[in-house]
Amino acid sequence: MRNMWTGMVEIDDTALAVTDPGGDGLPVVYLNGQFATQGYWRRVIAELGPGWRHITYDERARGRRSKTSADYSFEAAVRDVDAVLAARGVDRALVVGWSYGAVVAAHWADRNPERTVGAVMVDGAFPHDWLDEAMEQRIRMLFKRIGWFSPLLRPTGLVPRMTAAQQAESNIELGKLSRESALGPVLDAIAVPARYVIASGTSFGSRSDEQERIRASLDRVTVRNPNIAISAKVASNHGAILRKDASAIAAAVREVGALDGKGVARPQN
Repeated sequence: MRNMWTGMVEIDDTALAVTDPGGDGLPVVYLNGQFATQGYWRRVIAELGPGWRHITYDERARGRRSKTSADYSFEAAVRDVDAVLAARGVDRALVVGWSYGAVVAAHWADRNPERTVGAVMVDGAFPHDWLDEAMEQRIRMLFKRIGWFSPLLRPTGLVPRMTAAQQAESNIELGKLSRESALGPVLDAIAVPARYVIASGTSFGSRSDEQERIRASLDRVTVRNPNIAISAKVASNHGAILRKDASAIAAAVREVGALDGKGVARPQN
């Protein structure tokens, strides 16, 4: 029997807006893109249907209700997964993350194998050294340029209630976390079923074939870790994948959910 719950979950110096339909279905927690909101997942949730327990939330300073914080670090984002699941009484969950959220999903799955049914990474968590000094400057200039109109959109929840500098630093931190030396060992250690759904073409701020070269780094990961596989590569780009290819993402979630409890290979050292 379902018992829809929407409310605020307190953690550290902030509170997060959470939606949990309840029910007996397998819990799936959705981890948003870096500055996105839980509403982005509505088509994926519709594709999967009511047989799952779809838990969504808005990260710190994202959306219309989640509160601001003094800490927008990646580690805070990982802690927030624990806080949301604990508040909703969920012991084990399947984590699904898009973009930045895919990196959060990978880290959470690596750190919590006994609590993770599996993971689905949507066009994110690619171990590639895309951040250099020139890219850092590009990122800072990009957020500085869009910063002038952000205050106009913040009340709508379309942009985070973070400064341009805070958004830039978050993106730069992501670049450091995505380096082969940093993310590669995390992916190699994942001991639960993990599937990727990969987009095509560009992402916000990328140029030419940059994003496709980043995605190609995944080939080495799937060779090293038998628990990780590519479920689908779709035609839509990074920004449109949740909207246009929800069915492919839902298929990957079903695939991982079906493997729960059946045993998977452990990564070879």
